[in-house]
Amino acid sequence: MVSGIIVAAGKGLRMNMAVPKQYLGIVGQPLLCHTLRAMIRCRLVEHITLVVPENDFKFCREQIINPVESPKTVALVAGGAERQDSVYNGLLSIADESGIVVIHDGVRPFVDLKTFTACIETAKTAGASIVGIPVSETVKKVTDDAFIEKTLDRETLYLAQTPQVFRYEIIRKAHEQARKIGFKGTDDALLVERMGHDVKVVPGSRFNIKITTPEDLRIAEMILRSEDVRAE
Repeated sequence: MVSGIIVAAGKGLRMNMAVPKQYLGIVGQPLLCHTLRAMIRCRLVEHITLVVPENDFKFCREQIINPVESPKTVALVAGGAERQDSVYNGLLSIADESGIVVIHDGVRPFVDLKTFTACIETAKTAGASIVGIPVSETVKKVTDDAFIEKTLDRETLYLAQTPQVFRYEIIRKAHEQARKIGFKGTDDALLVERMGHDVKVVPGSRFNIKITTPEDLRIAEMILRSEDVRAE
């Protein structure tokens, strides 16, 4: 079985708004509705877990799950103190421990079906895969006082996105090892990398943006309203 986890338990502090960013309205619906619908379109994903703050369960049932009218089961799981804790809570809720897990940010609504499928199929053979795009601009490493220390070779650099897909036993073990020593990673792939397991990168899209600032929200609205660029 392929199970999906959508992580949407953050407070969205960088958005600097009263409403958490995953619930902000965008073209008539909360942002999280668009993300949920994107995962539902992937037929390979059979069950979806939506990880949100426990106090938001009623809102999410009424304003996120019901309007989307998913043909698949969508379960609600309480988030944790940090994103990594929220993902772990989602993992614990999955009954099939021999399957594949798709982990996706709740504020990335523009991932397309092709990307979902490619990442899942890659994880079936490699055990772990993520979506990423090559860095297209010059990258500088700077000191604490903002002086350039060196220029990095961008030919080997990628920007990591989600979905990130793993065999269940691999990502569960990675999270439990990290929890045991109190290690916090910036994404799930890092936890797997620390175990020495290879993670394969699947080509992503620059439209697969993570909405974290008001500027991102305006870009998202333009994408959704465009007649030429649509999330598949």
